[in-house]
Amino acid sequence: MVKNIISLVLLLVSVFLAFKHGWDTFNYKENPEAMKMMGELGITETMIPVFGGVTLLVGVLLLIPKTFFLGNVLNAISILIIMALAMRIGNFKMVLMEIPFLMMPLVLIWLKYPFLKN
Repeated sequence: MVKNIISLVLLLVSVFLAFKHGWDTFNYKENPEAMKMMGELGITETMIPVFGGVTLLVGVLLLIPKTFFLGNVLNAISILIIMALAMRIGNFKMVLMEIPFLMMPLVLIWLKYPFLKN
């Protein structure tokens, strides 16, 4: 039961973050600091909506039990891409900040979808 509660809390946090980051990515023009960060990472203005769409897709996939694994894998891949881009420009502070967010989908995969009967 405790495992399911922990899994549910992590799932809710992951879904919230996915929708928040996806929405913020689509509204990047209102946030010049985010635009500057994405530019430093080498993410072009054409690719920004793609990242936003993938992030929103991750949020939806996490909510559906049959696509839970795929959503977590896509989430981990997107975080790894951000970490790799940050390493390429030498921003190791960003890389270190992303580690807990990388651990979250991996722990969720290990814990499995909450309250699902196997």
